[in-house]
Amino acid sequence: MARARHLLRPPTRPTTGGPLTSPRPFVRALGLVVVVLFGAWLGLLAVGSVRTPVGPMDTTMTLRPSLSGGTKINVSPLGALELDSHHAPVRLDVDVDRLDPVRSEALVQHPERLSGLEDEVTADVASGTRELALRSCVAVVTGATALGLAVYRRPRRALAAGGLALALLAASGVGAYATWNPKSVLEPKFSGLLSSAPSVVGDARSIVTDFDVYQQELARLVTNVTKLYDATSTLPVYSPNPATLRVLHVSDIHLNPAAWHIIGSLVEQYDIDVIIDSGDTMDHGTAVENGFLDPIADLGAPYVWVRGNHDSSVTQKYLENKKRFKNVHVLDQGRTVTVGGLRVAGVGDPQFTPDRAGPEQSEDVQRVAGRTLAAALREQQRSGTPADIAVAHEPEAAEETDGEVPLALAGHVHHRQNEVLKGGTRLMVEGSTGGGGLRAVQNKKPEQVLASVLYLDRSTRRLRAWDEITLGGLGLTTAEVSRHLPADDHPDASPSPIRFG
Repeated sequence: MARARHLLRPPTRPTTGGPLTSPRPFVRALGLVVVVLFGAWLGLLAVGSVRTPVGPMDTTMTLRPSLSGGTKINVSPLGALELDSHHAPVRLDVDVDRLDPVRSEALVQHPERLSGLEDEVTADVASGTRELALRSCVAVVTGATALGLAVYRRPRRALAAGGLALALLAASGVGAYATWNPKSVLEPKFSGLLSSAPSVVGDARSIVTDFDVYQQELARLVTNVTKLYDATSTLPVYSPNPATLRVLHVSDIHLNPAAWHIIGSLVEQYDIDVIIDSGDTMDHGTAVENGFLDPIADLGAPYVWVRGNHDSSVTQKYLENKKRFKNVHVLDQGRTVTVGGLRVAGVGDPQFTPDRAGPEQSEDVQRVAGRTLAAALREQQRSGTPADIAVAHEPEAAEETDGEVPLALAGHVHHRQNEVLKGGTRLMVEGSTGGGGLRAVQNKKPEQVLASVLYLDRSTRRLRAWDEITLGGLGLTTAEVSRHLPADDHPDASPSPIRFG
């Protein structure tokens, strides 16, 4: 009887007062998603790639899961080229495996065939992409279905996993198609050997001229890679467009002797017309340090310099010695010089604080120096010889030239800043080309070495593009090069201001 009463007793209600809920449906759904994603990833790793020729090169195309999307072209051993081609949870990796000797020799022996390379490359890429899409569909469905069968041991659940994987891949494809940006090839990001970067990234003038012709740019990229692979003992010489002026902007070297080797390499590789140094070349500005400046005379390009807060009047007088430095042009108090086809005006830093032991520099003093420079720019304008570039060490001073000059350069802050000011002047602040100088060795991690190559139209002397060059503090043989276009030349470019750490 007791057992019977126990069985007849109504179930007890939960004491919490709320309805009894089960998280199991949510857990099951989350588990299915995890199985689908992991299985699809395994499928892509196993069979989600195709080998296909692209022009004279044999390549391997692969889809990879990614949070940011885009395309990565691996040109081993030279480096990699990254393109912001699309935004979707999949990335296209293109590995250049080798240069086909037969097709390469045919291009070398018959240069006229380069004119047809555009159509050939376009057809090869389209064919490879179609095959990759089909193979990727099979790979993700097979991977997700197989893993689903292994986990659930139910054919229906396994087929559901495969169907969900196919739906996710289709959605990713739609997202990639909707955000596809064929003009991303105009702003590539290169990482690899510093000496190969100019040849792979190409010349800015031709990029802007052929802006609307993506197929031509793709063919040009393949041609440049072909030239690099075809080189046997030395890399090919970079041949820039003669209509483009190339300015190397450096700053805040801070007595680092390695900087001269880097600058000399950039001058040679990019065929630089003018070097502009926005100050803090020295550390304490003493006469003992002056010998550090001697390599400037052998850099192979005109050197425009303004004084920084670590550069003394002793430093400035040493550089003003024309017998020793025939290629150096020291700018101060708004002085303007015409060099390399450009008119450049500059002002030195009004304060000398090498030890950073005194009070912080007054922003008002910097503003006064900037207004002196702005007044000189207006005088140049009235005389019919307007300046093309204004240079100051500190950004606060350079900001005062807004509206008086198209481009203003500065340094001091040891990181890049790039913005278009209210009056229309673009202010470009360079980081430390000396990696923070010798004091940086006290830090746990060395600072990066930063410099920029500015491309200006030779006739209008307006900025057409720029390359941001970043080297590791210790690995000076490799570099990351990012190409950027002004928004007025490239409607799809990121809006200003753009800030880089």
